[in-house]
Amino acid sequence: MGLRGTMVRWLRAYESAVSFHFSNYFVGFLSEATATLAGAGFTEEKDHLQWDLTVSKPLNVELPRSMVEVVTSWNLPMSYWLNNYVFKNALHLGTFSAVLVTYAASALLHGFSFHLAAVLLSLAFITYVEHVLRKRLARILSACILSKRCPPDCSHQHRLGLGVRALNLLFGALAIFHLAYLGSLFDVDVDDTTEEQGYGMAYTVHKWSELSWASHWVTFGCWIFYRLIA
Repeated sequence: MGLRGTMVRWLRAYESAVSFHFSNYFVGFLSEATATLAGAGFTEEKDHLQWDLTVSKPLNVELPRSMVEVVTSWNLPMSYWLNNYVFKNALHLGTFSAVLVTYAASALLHGFSFHLAAVLLSLAFITYVEHVLRKRLARILSACILSKRCPPDCSHQHRLGLGVRALNLLFGALAIFHLAYLGSLFDVDVDDTTEEQGYGMAYTVHKWSELSWASHWVTFGCWIFYRLIA
């Protein structure tokens, strides 16, 4: 019964996460359509117009290579703005501090509700640990297992082997696990009163406690592993 209850909770968490994802895709595609109809969704190269405005990339979120790919594909214009005007300007504080500042800025832009701030700051730790761990493993194994896809002329010895694919699939599955955990806060069956008043700290703690704080513990374990091999 305990195992079945755990599986049900995780399936419900994944359901809530996917529901939230698709609401974001709807807004993204709607903004693409309205911008294009208004004549703003294009880039110009010489005399050639390309109607190529893209707000989100659903496949990169639902079948991700990494959590880094998820956060950049979630909202491309916002990701570009935060990267260029927040992250790069905060790099003098150090990479980790710059990541925290960037996600804090994103939380402010989203209205700084507690559950969104909790998700975004958790993402800061998850993406940073994932990035440094995969960077370290890629260097040790000389394999294309970075958070972002390697360019064709990368210097890694192992690029498309079975081991490389298996590791990338493992990190992709881990990203889906994190997404289900974080998305559990956006419960599709929550009552209207709670939704209107906002998800407070008690609600956030309750939902993540139901999942035993699993994503945070896994992230902490990945950080310990990174420190051991550093």
